[in-house]
Amino acid sequence: MSRRCGPASMPDKNTGKLTLWRAFVPQWAFAPLSGEGAARFGGRWNPVGAPTIYAARELSTAWAEYNQGFVQHPALIAQLELKDASLADLTDEATLAGLGSSADIHRCEWRMHLDKGEVPETHRLRERLISHDFDGVIYPSFMSPGGTCVGLWRWNGDGAPRLDVVDPDGRLPKTPASWI
Repeated sequence: MSRRCGPASMPDKNTGKLTLWRAFVPQWAFAPLSGEGAARFGGRWNPVGAPTIYAARELSTAWAEYNQGFVQHPALIAQLELKDASLADLTDEATLAGLGSSADIHRCEWRMHLDKGEVPETHRLRERLISHDFDGVIYPSFMSPGGTCVGLWRWNGDGAPRLDVVDPDGRLPKTPASWI
């Protein structure tokens, strides 16, 4: 489900299905695919104002990333299904090298840079990847060693990959009314 970006040519789009897990604040149960929380505050792979879905490829990684090693906050965990996405696999050394980057990108102090009004290197790489039609990235989890995460910039629009919540019984609320 990833493409490799090499100096000689851009890779073919890889299609298929990927199961992801997303842990998020229960108040937003009615909007599990919004990406607006990331847009509001900015994140590792998105500047303020750019909706982004952050999810994990493993359930345990989703939980660890959500809590960030702090107090165990209440969370809603949803299973997602991603189809036909073009993801740059930044866990792969060859992919990183082809992008002119290295594993150091995963240690980028992105929050500190944002707080200083600077552009983190992860955001610069995001812009390069978007210009080459990548929909997002696969990257190693900081909070769950061995786990992997996905940052998704495009979904459910014209020509974008399809992202769905797995909710066969329709248990997720459709509006915020349950929180009023």
